Amino acid sequence: MEAKAYVLIEAESGRVAEVLTALRAIEGVSAADAVTGPYDIIATVQTPDPRNIGRLVMNQIQGVEGIKRTVTCIVIG
Repeated sequence: MEAKAYVLIEAESGRVAEVLTALRAIEGVSAADAVTGPYDIIATVQTPDPRNIGRLVMNQIQGVEGIKRTVTCIVIG
């Protein structure tokens, strides 16, 4: 069963465009959009195995230059 999560991202000031470009190049990120509100970007992540969501976020997404903080919301149901 494929797993899906939304990753709420705070980016450094002035770096949203470059963070979006980097996120969209990561395998497993099916969408990345700039948004208004307390977060700058919401990325949608999909993996074949739910255990891979945490690995993808920690090993790849959090390593993108310009990202300050992430919150991962796993879709249930």
